[in-house]
Amino acid sequence: MTVPTALDSFIDKWRTRWPEWAVAEVFVPEHDRARALAWFALLQEFDDILNIAGDPLPADAKLGWWATELRDWAGHRSRHPLGRLLEPVPAPWARLADALPALTAARARPADANEAFAALASYAAAVAEVDAAVLGAAAPGAAAVAAQVLATRLAETGLDAVPQSLQPAGEGTTEREAAQRAWARELLAAWPARTTGARPRRLWSGLARRRLEQVAAGRTVEAGGHPLRLLWRSWRAARG
Repeated sequence: MTVPTALDSFIDKWRTRWPEWAVAEVFVPEHDRARALAWFALLQEFDDILNIAGDPLPADAKLGWWATELRDWAGHRSRHPLGRLLEPVPAPWARLADALPALTAARARPADANEAFAALASYAAAVAEVDAAVLGAAAPGAAAVAAQVLATRLAETGLDAVPQSLQPAGEGTTEREAAQRAWARELLAAWPARTTGARPRRLWSGLARRRLEQVAAGRTVEAGGHPLRLLWRSWRAARG
């Protein structure tokens, strides 16, 4: 019996949130899967810090710890389990560390879509650069990265993620849900249906975009979905 490691726990947490990956990953070469999963698990850690509920101080302290850790990765030193797979990659880790404070500022409700994307611009650009280094392909568009982060924020925090320009006039459930659908549609409009970048990024982006489409249509988000439909969508994303 294999004993789970600390690294396994972070990977499993990401897989639990993205059960669709069990279908999509068949299009990723087996020798690339572990590194891609570690990178996505790291980004999930940052999403959790952005979308923290309640007292933000512990999350902000964790963000500071991560900034130090990423700078250490640039010097080939690591303490976090994810660093076992990611630290050896010659990526602009310090650039990402410098961009992490943007996540704290991005918790504030933006006035509109332009402000929402602007708040994440430096972070999304840094993620795109590291993405290219870790996954070994051209960088994805920073706007697509930001749209995916904002889509995750909408899924995690609901109406709190919706810009002031789309906030409902009333407190009713219908108005609140309509505001979230409207924001989902704006995010989709700013998010290219065909994301550039490495194959694992295109696959994950496709899965995230599909969830956002369900929100925009007012449907219940199905994280798993029909395997054959997932396989078809994943095949299209893998083709580029």
